[in-house]
Amino acid sequence: PGSMQARGDNLFSLMKSFSISSQLLNAHERKSKRVASDDGSKSTRPVFFDVFVHFMVFYSRQQAVVVHIIPFVIFLLVPIRLHSSTGSVFRTLVIYYDFIKGLLHHAVGIMLAILFPVAFAILRLLFTVHSMHWYVFASPYLAFLLYVPCSVMGLLFPIFLRKQFPLSPDASSLSRSHQQSVEEAGFWGAFGFYALLTLAYFSFGSGGGFVTFIISAFMLPAWVAFRLSVTFFGYKSLRSTTCYVVPLLPCLAYSLCFGGFLIMFVIEKMGAIGSLPPPYGYFVPDVIVAAVVGLVTGWCVGPLLPVVGNGLALSSVFHFLLHGTVLALAFSSQVFPYSKDAPKRVVFQLTVRTVDSSQISGTSFDLAVVDSNSLSFVFKHAPRVVKALHGNREMSLETVPYSDSKTWKGLFPICDILFARTLKFETSAEDITNSYTTFPHLSVVRSQVESAGRPRRVNFEFSLGSLKEVWVAVLNITGPLSNWSFANHDLPAPTEMRGGSRSYVCRLSGSSHETWEFWLEVENGEPLAVDVAVLDLHLTESAEKVKGLFPGWMDVVALTSFVSSYV
Repeated sequence: PGSMQARGDNLFSLMKSFSISSQLLNAHERKSKRVASDDGSKSTRPVFFDVFVHFMVFYSRQQAVVVHIIPFVIFLLVPIRLHSSTGSVFRTLVIYYDFIKGLLHHAVGIMLAILFPVAFAILRLLFTVHSMHWYVFASPYLAFLLYVPCSVMGLLFPIFLRKQFPLSPDASSLSRSHQQSVEEAGFWGAFGFYALLTLAYFSFGSGGGFVTFIISAFMLPAWVAFRLSVTFFGYKSLRSTTCYVVPLLPCLAYSLCFGGFLIMFVIEKMGAIGSLPPPYGYFVPDVIVAAVVGLVTGWCVGPLLPVVGNGLALSSVFHFLLHGTVLALAFSSQVFPYSKDAPKRVVFQLTVRTVDSSQISGTSFDLAVVDSNSLSFVFKHAPRVVKALHGNREMSLETVPYSDSKTWKGLFPICDILFARTLKFETSAEDITNSYTTFPHLSVVRSQVESAGRPRRVNFEFSLGSLKEVWVAVLNITGPLSNWSFANHDLPAPTEMRGGSRSYVCRLSGSSHETWEFWLEVENGEPLAVDVAVLDLHLTESAEKVKGLFPGWMDVVALTSFVSSYV
């Protein structure tokens, strides 16, 4: 209820703002401006973002052309400015070489900040019995504890190597000290990395470059403050480091806020990412969360590395981070991944396979999950469900048959995206015959006499029978279909279904007492197959009983599906 109230409040405020907008257009104005708005939508897309959820920053695409290119231009001009007094082209090229090497070192650090957590996540799953330990809190805290230490190790690793080797063979011949050369190349390389990313975002028409632009914009005054403090306090002074970090604090706070929301959003969605085929599907959610946490760590810690990194790239620091990673692994292995606030989602369906409006060919309970912890995890923690579905016999998942793809046709397109290796348990049809007198049925009203050069038109009647709470009816048509009476006679491109078959899918909704009439046209004499699936939200007594046996931390979506096939 609270979530529904929040959505209603947001929608009301949105509609109120629309109604008093100075840009509100009438029908004539909309028609006259439609062509202009459709032409070059990417080139006119503005850039906008919120600042700590208090106010919005908004600027046009034209302004972004100037603003987002400035950091990259500065990166190109700095080597020329540093040696403008000498006028030596060779020394300028050496500085460019060192800056590019610094850029590559920083890029490698960001990549390792992503790859180290991913490798740790895969390694961790090899020694644990279930995945998604971080999901239970529905927040990024456990994910941070698991993946931030090893991500920081990845960031510091190139700096550790850089300390062992000089940047360029000619650095000693320059008037600058070696330490100054390392500091400048490290900073301007990192600055160039974020400037290049900002330019790439802009070139591809995306407004997401504001994050990297903010980082590069705050790095400049931080570097100026650091260089001034070095004059008075020296490179190794804590005051000089503080003068660099303090100007970056607003940027780092915003990056952490933005990244925290991103990780929280990703973690929330992992509960419904789908049960991808094993064995790789088991690793996918943890790998995604680890990569996102690594990315966020990279853009939060990365701007600090040009100055702070040299003091942190020590063997003792690596040992500390490694021990922290191992302790996080030990702690997370004791955490159960689900709770009532972060439930395990299970799809439970009573499937009724019908031949005509009154005859049943088979019934079954079909189950599916929509995250990486498979049905074996569900049955392990729900023994009463196993007993209700399989009796008192000992159950082995290898002996339970998989559901046919047509079983879940009523949930199209969800079934092809989210479900893998769903299981089927045969059951009695007694409850169905007691609850329903007639079932959904498709019948031919009349068929046009086939003539040369003209497609054959077949008229149908579709009855929903005595179903009680129809949610949706799905028609899956396979064959040489040339036209139909749906969607203003506009036949869409065929859909590629799981298993390789190409078909046309139509989703219908309406009252259960209605009888729908439609027609299909066929180009040649080949047969046309129509699979029908109707979802009823009403559950029989036996289905309700099985649904009630699931633990409270499992969120069960329960349906009754009537499926039939016609040629």
